[in-house]
Amino acid sequence: MTVHALKNEEVQLLRKEIEMLMGERQNLLQVVGAAAVLVANLDSDALPDDEDTIDAAEMLAEQLNSLSEETLKDALESVRAQMDDRVGA
Repeated sequence: MTVHALKNEEVQLLRKEIEMLMGERQNLLQVVGAAAVLVANLDSDALPDDEDTIDAAEMLAEQLNSLSEETLKDALESVRAQMDDRVGA
């Protein structure tokens, strides 16, 4: 196999890996978007007084708050697009 053929093979492998990662990013953005919508609509007074539940809710809120504004915006837009698709179906 020539050096050129090896480089082409490497490029193809990298391209596939990037496509896979972009698909995974889209899935993760949808999860984050759904979690953000849940937190935004959650009535904290309605949460059980169970310490584990409260800790989990606080951890989720902290993680959402640690995201960059751009990432959170992308996540919310991905959920909106998914919701629009479901409404139109």
